[in-house]
Amino acid sequence: MRVLLSTIGSRGEVQPMFALASELRALGQDVRLCVPPDFRDWLDELGFDVVPIGPELRSTASAHQGESTPEQIRKSTEDTVTTQFETISVAAAGRDVLVAGGALQFATRSIAQRLGAAYVYASFCPITLPSELHAPPPIPWRTPGEKDNRALWDEDARRWNDFFGGKVNEHRAAAGQAPVGDLPGHVFGDRPWLAADAALAPWPEPGDPRIVQTGAWIWPDERPLPDELLEFLDAGKPPVYFGFGSMRAPGEVAGAALAAARAHGRRAVVARGWADLVAADAPDCLGIGEVNQQALFERVAAVVHHGGAGTTTTAARAGAPQVVVPQMYDQHYFAGRIRTLGLGAATDPGVPTASSMTSALEVALRPEVATRAREFSGKVRADGVSVAARHLLATAPLASA
Repeated sequence: MRVLLSTIGSRGEVQPMFALASELRALGQDVRLCVPPDFRDWLDELGFDVVPIGPELRSTASAHQGESTPEQIRKSTEDTVTTQFETISVAAAGRDVLVAGGALQFATRSIAQRLGAAYVYASFCPITLPSELHAPPPIPWRTPGEKDNRALWDEDARRWNDFFGGKVNEHRAAAGQAPVGDLPGHVFGDRPWLAADAALAPWPEPGDPRIVQTGAWIWPDERPLPDELLEFLDAGKPPVYFGFGSMRAPGEVAGAALAAARAHGRRAVVARGWADLVAADAPDCLGIGEVNQQALFERVAAVVHHGGAGTTTTAARAGAPQVVVPQMYDQHYFAGRIRTLGLGAATDPGVPTASSMTSALEVALRPEVATRAREFSGKVRADGVSVAARHLLATAPLASA
């Protein structure tokens, strides 16, 4: 089977797609990835066929900025829609099935229909798929006030149609395709997949036939930890890890992280991330680049992070207590889940401070939280990507036909 996996997100979206690509390749399938250029070298080295899409994303995280206005987002996303139709159309040539992963995948299903290929949409968090039992992910320009979940999803659909539907239908018309009136329904498809762990991020309607919950798509990272990091870990009791992935963050966050760790008598490991945080030059602090989080999180006292689906799942699977510092989108959901499950704490949304992280760490470092985190780790399944790959091979030919 010739498969195209497409996403326009950061590593939190690319790595699950890479995990699925690796599993499909191990099963003898022909896999191509369409991802931002930030990840092309990494995937090229692993021998994957990669088509880069759009600009590099890393530069957008180098400084803290205010929230974008609706009009700025409209313009940016309309440009993204055009880029997707142009690039994915080329990448999808000759493919039997197209898998769109993560947010803002506006073009992939239209292209699949044009080619007669099967199509799957995959989400990495429950609240990005419609249900009357939860609200959509929070966005800054949503109309304030008390509304039920159905009304919020209806409002979300109107936003999609008003902002992006016209541009999508322009490209569909140019290809001789009929317009779509319900853009979210068109993108999600008849039976979207939820690539999230059922214990950590369950679909709120068990047994719902409209959703396929495969489990999280975890890449088994076997890379050794760098010698410098191993020496630091071995030199004292477990430190606290601080990392905010692809999120924007001001430089002073690194200093605030160390202050929070010191307040609890702990050392700090600070990940540079896309914000290029600079760790203090001190014996109780170590700055690191991109490393094997699966191995590292098993050796830390707590993980302080932005609440992305991948980092939250990795920390939960490692049995590490967590502090979530949510910034946007699905991160608020994972902050709530960590609190609800008793696996740690969360700060208020926004830029973390030494005070906010110190207070949250007081909860996460309690012995009973560490015990719950270790116990919960056994519930996080590692076979989600295998389930997804086999389901794709079994159902995609039928969908295409």
